[in-house]
Amino acid sequence: MAGRAATPEVIWARPERAGRGPKPAYSRADIAAAAVRIADADGVDAVSMRRVAGELGCGTMSLYNYVPRKEDLYELMVDAVSADYELPAGPGAADWRAEILALARQTRDMMRRHPWLARVMSPLYGCSPNALRYLEHCLDVLEGLDAPSGTKMELIGMVNGSVMTYVANEFAMAEHARSLPWSEEQEQAVRFAYLAAQVGGGAYPRLAAAFAQGPAPGNPDEIFDRMLNRLLDSFAGAAGPTG
Repeated sequence: MAGRAATPEVIWARPERAGRGPKPAYSRADIAAAAVRIADADGVDAVSMRRVAGELGCGTMSLYNYVPRKEDLYELMVDAVSADYELPAGPGAADWRAEILALARQTRDMMRRHPWLARVMSPLYGCSPNALRYLEHCLDVLEGLDAPSGTKMELIGMVNGSVMTYVANEFAMAEHARSLPWSEEQEQAVRFAYLAAQVGGGAYPRLAAAFAQGPAPGNPDEIFDRMLNRLLDSFAGAAGPTG
């Protein structure tokens, strides 16, 4: 296939277009933007080299001169939407926890705008331009955390993983609600009634005691913040040997 490499390579290390010839008609930004439009409209499964080429008005085979593999296309897409991060310039944050939480909220919002994002994200994409920009900013924010750099990288990874899991759960719950032949409130009422009967029978005393206290208050945004703050609590005194 034209443009395909025989050995592993990083898409960012390639020239904008492989081989000789006239100036490229499209940039990587053009290609990524077209793929993102398709994924946003019809889901990531609709993204193909043929569909992207059609969106750009070029031949499918010619697109391989710019992007040799579909995996490279996904990497371009992730990097393109990662440009949406608002990363204020300046010295390390006075309150690293607040800044990391703010970044996590941005990540959640980004994944909600682009529901396909969690499906194609990979740790391998950490060498893309906007990924490096994001990581550099996170480490700058974490200057105030008394911990080795390895621990800080672990914190960043755990925060992002937690956000991805939370958003995936939100999507799954929303999809379930859309599939119901009755309202979500009716579904919850029936399930809660059954659960109350089971727990109230004496077989589950610890659950009964927990339910008697009532659930922790909060809407999904408050629950999200509480989850992240508890995670950050575990790193607040993390000046350990990891690094």
